Amino acid sequence: MAADLTDFGNWLAVPSVVFLWLAVLLRAPGALRSPQQRGLWLAVATAAAAMTLNLPDVVTYAMTRGAAYAHTIGLVRNLIGVLSAGAVLYFVAATTRGRRLQLASCAATAAWLGTLVALDAAAPGHGTHTMPPVGDPVPSLAYWLVLISAHVIANTVCVSLCWRYSRRTESRGLAAGLRLFGLGTALAGLFWLAYLLKALFAATWAMPALPLLMNLHGLLRAAAILVPTLFTLRRTCADIATAWRLWPLWRDLVEAVPHVALNKPRSGRVMELLWPPVPRNLLVYRKVIETRDAILILGEHVAPGALEQARGQVAGHGIPEQRRTAAALARVLKDARRARLAGLPGQTGEAAGLELPAAIQSSNEGGDLADEARFLVDVAEAYTSPATTEEVNVP
Repeated sequence: MAADLTDFGNWLAVPSVVFLWLAVLLRAPGALRSPQQRGLWLAVATAAAAMTLNLPDVVTYAMTRGAAYAHTIGLVRNLIGVLSAGAVLYFVAATTRGRRLQLASCAATAAWLGTLVALDAAAPGHGTHTMPPVGDPVPSLAYWLVLISAHVIANTVCVSLCWRYSRRTESRGLAAGLRLFGLGTALAGLFWLAYLLKALFAATWAMPALPLLMNLHGLLRAAAILVPTLFTLRRTCADIATAWRLWPLWRDLVEAVPHVALNKPRSGRVMELLWPPVPRNLLVYRKVIETRDAILILGEHVAPGALEQARGQVAGHGIPEQRRTAAALARVLKDARRARLAGLPGQTGEAAGLELPAAIQSSNEGGDLADEARFLVDVAEAYTSPATTEEVNVP
């Protein structure tokens, strides 16, 4: 059972490291521009580097190159690991806006790194750094206690603060990232506690689980820094779906009132989404604003009471209020569009017959743009549905 656990943990090493590096590369552009994300990114990047140097194949290769080469790889791996622990503290300090903790994390990291280098230099000649199942730690017990203390202290503080602030924040993305990072850090903390038991009491019962703990920690930390990317991807997919559904209504209204469009429309719906004329994060915003402006102008071609009359014609069909209003507006807009394209004169000012539905009015007054987008999607669906437009036909 213990051997199987170790084998599975070792098998997970390469996927964990690959996933870590992919996450680091994907998040690098945004993280390096954000002070709050920079510490988290650095913690994961340094953890990825340390875990890369700890891959079984890398360790085996270093051993075959001789004791000096193996010693260098082992020392560099440990120093990068301590740098990762310091970055963990810095990330927590940046997230919680703790200036003192930021300074303390930098000072502690420098002290740990300097002490490790000094203890390594003071130790007798040795190869790679290791904690063998039997015998004394290499290069020394003091070296390993300093190394372990750096990780245990950093991980304990990180887990505590990640848990506390993940419960306080109102941002779902930040809460998810903190919890994933905290869970991964907790597994890393268990890894180093097992080493502490081995160093102080020669207890080896937890050693078979160490590869699994370390590699699961890597996967969770990679997932933590990818949370913003996943939220952005979800928002982008939702925007694309909204823009796709709005396009038929928007296209027809902009054709009738072309000056409301900020940019010249693309030749088709697919091109509009693949190559939007505005920044992609503003695509839905522009579609909603331009559709609303076109509706306001087309209102000049709506007879007084036409919208209310159209709503009344679909009453009693079991259609929800908002969808009934959307269906009525869709038919009224079709009539108004035909009148506009035919060059018929419209009414202006108080004589205009179209009263904006509540969803559009609230957004126009600083309300929720998302509510207006949902309402306009209902209008677009009714606009392209012959059955619906027949039901709300206005004589």
